Amino acid sequence: MINAKKIEEIARQITDAIPPGVKTMAEGAEEKIKQTLQAQLAKLDVVTREEFDVQTQVLAKTRAKLDALEAKIAELEAAQQAK
Repeated sequence: MINAKKIEEIARQITDAIPPGVKTMAEGAEEKIKQTLQAQLAKLDVVTREEFDVQTQVLAKTRAKLDALEAKIAELEAAQQAK
């Protein structure tokens, strides 16, 4: 079985062995990649996860109201036909 602490120790040793200049360059590259991805995603017609979750909740509430209205209509139709 793999020891998680041993893996963390190896990862820390590798990170510590990386020269500071390379770390700085990697951090700069990571930031530039994030900026580029954010810019490209902003151009797409997508919504955030938060907006998606809000709309999912709105849809669920709307579905519940629709189901209640359909049941009420069925009840009124049944009462009308019983007359």
